[in-house]
Amino acid sequence: MSAAIRVEVAYARPEVQAVERVVLPAGGTVLDAIRASGLLERFPEIDLAKARVGIFGLAAQLGDSVEEGDRVEIYRPLVADAKAARRERAGRSRSKRR
Repeated sequence: MSAAIRVEVAYARPEVQAVERVVLPAGGTVLDAIRASGLLERFPEIDLAKARVGIFGLAAQLGDSVEEGDRVEIYRPLVADAKAARRERAGRSRSKRR
């Protein structure tokens, strides 16, 4: 009989954040945790074929094993390129100083 592990699964949109606690058999994967969380049904926009996932902010794959106490995170796609957004903010900041 394998031991059970407790894992959190998190997903956020700008207007709502969800964190679900799930219990999995030892050896469970990131995908197992996400499926058990019910977040795929609650947030139908999640497309695991495209979404990036992580464990405590570190990139992970759906087949990676999870351990007791892990926090699995499902990331939304970026709306803007981070580098482009920084350049734009820097440009606005420079023009305000002139």
